[in-house]
Amino acid sequence: MLKSFSIAAARHDLAALVHELDKKPVIELTRRGKPVAMLMSLREYNRLRGAHTNFWDAYIRFQERANLRALKIEPRIWKGVRDVSPGREVDL
Repeated sequence: MLKSFSIAAARHDLAALVHELDKKPVIELTRRGKPVAMLMSLREYNRLRGAHTNFWDAYIRFQERANLRALKIEPRIWKGVRDVSPGREVDL
């Protein structure tokens, strides 16, 4: 369950909240009872940050792991999907 603290409580006892992040990866901060921000442990931040990759690398990794024939996904399914028009002119 997500732990929640008011901003006033967080301001008063920030050190305790930082220690709490050893047990919980995320703590919600509220203002007048409504969620407004999140505190995150460095471990959780690194976990989320490390998951990002560019599209092409993710696509190549997907192709390596997925058996497209078993999924019955044929390359022809994409034929005609891409717009091959040159686009619009842009003044620089």
